[in-house]
Amino acid sequence: MMRISVCHFLLLFFSSGSGTALLPRAQNLTWTSFNFKTILTWSSDADHTHTVEFSRVGRDRQRNPHCIRITYPECDLTENLSDLKATYTADVLTELMTFDPIELPFTQSKRFCPYNDTVIGAPQFSVKLDENNTIVLDMADQQTALYRDGRHLTLRDVFKHDLKYSIVYNRAGSTGKCLCMCVMCLCMCVMRQIVVSDSEVVMRDVERGPSYCFRISVFIASRRANRKLAKWTLPKCSPALTSDLFTEFDPVLLSAGLLVIASLLVVVTVTVVCCCRWRGKEKQVKEEEEEEEEEDGQVIKEV
Repeated sequence: MMRISVCHFLLLFFSSGSGTALLPRAQNLTWTSFNFKTILTWSSDADHTHTVEFSRVGRDRQRNPHCIRITYPECDLTENLSDLKATYTADVLTELMTFDPIELPFTQSKRFCPYNDTVIGAPQFSVKLDENNTIVLDMADQQTALYRDGRHLTLRDVFKHDLKYSIVYNRAGSTGKCLCMCVMCLCMCVMRQIVVSDSEVVMRDVERGPSYCFRISVFIASRRANRKLAKWTLPKCSPALTSDLFTEFDPVLLSAGLLVIASLLVVVTVTVVCCCRWRGKEKQVKEEEEEEEEEDGQVIKEV
């Protein structure tokens, strides 16, 4: 028993010096954040435990009590990243399950700012008609994972005036793309896009009666380019009130078709007029030649 204990002691003694270099570091540190629910994940050897230390850039490191000597490769830091506009980093320390070395090997994460980097989900919205049969869009304020003063904060609570909505819409049945015509080099775009600040939008510029389809995304102008737009919703369409020709066909496509027909009519008309003038001139020349021949014949007879 004494021999085994001495060997065990020597093993622990030498592991405290050189053994730390043999401990595998955590790999693939990734920030995953959706509507401010923020989790740090990594991959590692199952034979070791890990402790997560986090800090604002330039500040002292802190620990989440739920992420000390854990065996699973993730740590929920939602409540710890309280300053949403600050930038954070996190270290994942590797530990022996039976012994805690003085200096632990660690892997550092990329920088993460909740305000700028969390992924925003697609908003819920409804499409309805008011008493004047005008289309009204109503966007629901999304709830986040942040909990303050006894309630969950919404996106409007967090972003305030930075929160806007990008809306794209097109007439139901149209492709939502730009149509270019060879005649007169004309291009018309069927899909339109607007950015609004309010969660309720009255679509006064849309004609009443036809059905229109809408897709909406949260828009944060202060973010970097690839983070300004959130996830897009699936399209929702308004009910159609009439069923005349202009309702069945998109007005842009219908106008384009009428323009083509009008252009063809102009070409045909010009061609017919030119042909008639040419034939009239040919007939006139022929009549003049016949008159000259008759006059020549009379002169010969008189002689």
